[in-house]
Amino acid sequence: MDAGAPQPMLHTERLVLRPFTPEDAPEVQRLAGVREVADTTLLVPHPYPDGAATAWIATHAAGWAARRSITYAITERAAGALVGAIGLEVAAAHARGELGYWVALPCWGRGYATEAARELLAFGFDALGLNRIQAQYMTRNPASGRVLEKLGMRREGVHRQHVRRWDRFEDVAVCALLRADRPRG
Repeated sequence: MDAGAPQPMLHTERLVLRPFTPEDAPEVQRLAGVREVADTTLLVPHPYPDGAATAWIATHAAGWAARRSITYAITERAAGALVGAIGLEVAAAHARGELGYWVALPCWGRGYATEAARELLAFGFDALGLNRIQAQYMTRNPASGRVLEKLGMRREGVHRQHVRRWDRFEDVAVCALLRADRPRG
């Protein structure tokens, strides 16, 4: 992929994955800042401070330009509504990516995370040339584990009390998919 190419949009049956714009900031703050969403993520603050979404969105273009990261707004294809975020942190020297995502509380249980992640994994393997894409989730969030399982990721282990989220230590499961093992079809 051309190093100067703009971040492409990705399309699925129900979703459009597009770069965030500054105009998305109020909706990001509203949707991601809900305690239930922030609770099982490591980096989403709660309460979500004013200006934080704008600052976060402002980092995306440089991450893509350097091919260190790619971050997408997950939007409904029909209505264009923002329903979440998904991205890859890339370790190019190792041809490895780390998948992360969040979905707005009213959209839980609709399969949006799986659908968006399936498309981003294909982009990571095919366009970015990654060999391994991994993800981590807090074990008390089994829904996230099911998303990764549906993608064909293998659970490789659990890091006990690996992170501290607010005032508690959290066990984190690590899952991964290798290019050679990815589901076809």
